Amino acid sequence: MARMISFWRLNLAAPMPADPAQLLTMQEQYWAIMDGLIKKGEIEEFGFFPDACTGYVISKGETADYFRNASMFLPFAIKLIHEIIRYHKGKEIARTI
Repeated sequence: MARMISFWRLNLAAPMPADPAQLLTMQEQYWAIMDGLIKKGEIEEFGFFPDACTGYVISKGETADYFRNASMFLPFAIKLIHEIIRYHKGKEIARTI
């Protein structure tokens, strides 16, 4: 099972609701999705950066899981996803080169 770190940013070109109540409803829906992914164990950690427009996700699963999870937040969030190779595994690999 792979572990990934994702950096996300809001897509400011996406059509966001102008009404603050509608925007809050949309945010609540996305937070509910995130809560579900955390509860299922697919996401280990989610955080915001101080600019309130970017953040990170540490997760685990299969490639199809990452695709599905990232797709749920389109077009409002854009993600940059990297697989994590832990230190000891990276060291082991490097020694075989």
